[in-house]
Amino acid sequence: MTDLGVGILGTGRFLPDKLLTNHDLEKMVDTTDEWIVRRTGMQVRHILDEDTPSYKMGAEASKLAIKNAGLTSADIDLIIVSTETPDYLTPSMACLIQRDIKAENAAAFDVNGACTGFIYALTIAEQFILTGYYENILVVSNEGLSRIVDWENRNSCVLFGDAAGAVVLGKVDKKHGIKESYLAAFGNLAHNITIPCCFISEEDKEKRRAGHERVFWQDGSEVFTFAIRSMVDSVKTVVKKAGMKIQDVDLIVPHQANLRIINGAAKRLGLGEEKFSIILQETGNISSASVPVALDMECEAGRINKGDTIVLVAFGGGLSCGAILMNW
Repeated sequence: MTDLGVGILGTGRFLPDKLLTNHDLEKMVDTTDEWIVRRTGMQVRHILDEDTPSYKMGAEASKLAIKNAGLTSADIDLIIVSTETPDYLTPSMACLIQRDIKAENAAAFDVNGACTGFIYALTIAEQFILTGYYENILVVSNEGLSRIVDWENRNSCVLFGDAAGAVVLGKVDKKHGIKESYLAAFGNLAHNITIPCCFISEEDKEKRRAGHERVFWQDGSEVFTFAIRSMVDSVKTVVKKAGMKIQDVDLIVPHQANLRIINGAAKRLGLGEEKFSIILQETGNISSASVPVALDMECEAGRINKGDTIVLVAFGGGLSCGAILMNW
């Protein structure tokens, strides 16, 4: 076990072809391209066709991750899917993806950590491999946020898009892979982001339009404050646990919720924007899928090299946050 490390063997992503631009949104709600860019940094989002189940995105991202890992679906022992927008409460998205990619040897289950879901799922997967229980684990973040948005609410509909990102986690040389992780939850702040499902309180009904009760809602100012604080604290925590300094980090891959949040965190960490992976201008907020999608984009662009110190960090509903530090 002393020679065992757990790392990412392959990455993949899927973004739907249909695009929703800021100029499209100008025709739908009372907003402007200038306002959206200034407040969020976002320019375009990918939107899944209404007739296509969301899990199809995860299946396509999974196939690419497995291929890039040099494996086949038969090599996958476990599938963990992070999602806050499942097609069904049952079957799980993990089981639907397992069927689609024909991973007959894999166990499968979902994790709902909201936007922090990928960090939670990756940490869970790492434990299974460290104990020797599983060898190759597929972690998928699959989010169809366009399906839980009130398209007449200009405060939230401009934020979200659809996407899936996937990684294959497996054994690597002990010098590489995941070095430290940190997970946290703050249930006392849970009321600041809600998406009702099988129950909805009177308080939550009052926050939404009649007939549109089961949609996304957030207290933007409270979440904004939490996001910057939790991102900074999470990064500092994993860096400290690893016995390193912030300056030792080559790249931070954050949840892509808002450019002002990323810039605010960068300033508090004493880092330039060039140290951060930023893709939200072309994806919008894609919840837990944002970190693996950004990671795949950075790998494809050749921005991540062997031996680089990478920090993955996210925050979101729950409220929750977490980070992972790895040597690529």
